[in-house]
Amino acid sequence: QVQLVESGGGLVQAGGSLRVSCVMSGGTFRDYAMGWFRQAPGPEREFVATISRGGPYIRYGDSVKGRFTISRDNSKNTVYLQMDNLKPEDTAVYYCAAGGGPSLSPDAYTIWGQGTQVTVSS
Repeated sequence: QVQLVESGGGLVQAGGSLRVSCVMSGGTFRDYAMGWFRQAPGPEREFVATISRGGPYIRYGDSVKGRFTISRDNSKNTVYLQMDNLKPEDTAVYYCAAGGGPSLSPDAYTIWGQGTQVTVSS
């Protein structure tokens, strides 16, 4: 059974940085495109970033473009999200997800982690 486990969330002041990680187990990591989404209190998950299987294709949500960086290390079965210049509105639970191809839609991803909380204080 393929599983994703996020780590690295926490509390940070506005303007600070944080890196969250997501490790896959039970599957062939390089066969999956990976995405990061976030969910503040409310029903919808917001697209943050996606990266293709080999890494050449990357897209970011408009609200994080220029501040966040997605990367992956296929030798470690891990995808990262480096978050710089954090703002209070970045506060959310951050989820990683795996799917067949990079996509901005959460519906394209079939495997999800449990999420990690990121809180940005003003």
